Amino acid sequence: MNTIDFSTQKTIVNKYVSELRDVNVQSDRMRFRHNLERIGECMAYEVSKHLSYSQKEVQTPLGVARANTPDDKVVVGTVFRAGLPLHAGFLNVFDGADNAFVSAYRYYKDKECRQVDVHIEYIATPCLDGTTLMLVDPMLATGESMELAWKAFVTKGMPAQTHLVCVIASRQGVEHLERVFADRDDVTLWCAAIDDELNERSYIVPGLGDAGDLAYGGKL
Repeated sequence: MNTIDFSTQKTIVNKYVSELRDVNVQSDRMRFRHNLERIGECMAYEVSKHLSYSQKEVQTPLGVARANTPDDKVVVGTVFRAGLPLHAGFLNVFDGADNAFVSAYRYYKDKECRQVDVHIEYIATPCLDGTTLMLVDPMLATGESMELAWKAFVTKGMPAQTHLVCVIASRQGVEHLERVFADRDDVTLWCAAIDDELNERSYIVPGLGDAGDLAYGGKL
């Protein structure tokens, strides 16, 4: 598996990420969602460079033009609910893509909220055999949610290529996925930023907080 970290590059993505993290900006839910969507568009553009292309002819009013366009059958998948704005950004770029959704949530197995598990509740996806799957989710903490979402999706077919995309990742989560996909050269992990610390409640530090709550409001 190849891992790409946008924070080491000169890219406007870094500005959008800094606003996502900023407590003085986070109170604006619309801007938070919009920044996730813009990050999705930027990252989707970069992912597009890794697709397969061929030259095709396009009839114009005055003649025939030639263009190299993608051949991949793209499926954009996401995890409810925090992944929806990032998903929208990818769909703005890959506007003809099919879509896949999975409901996954974390829960604590102990009163101290130190033992975390992930539960998959719902999945909707087309057949994924031979597709290019782009699985997008803003936060990669332990990496287990992304792993379980991928495993849920591939019960419906095995993609030819998989792009795992997150905004904020923990170093621990990245290393977890690198172990899971160690022998897979058809999997790429894209991170807008990678933070070194994961606290005792499995939250990324400095991170940005709960992306779902910041985008859509709190929950019981």
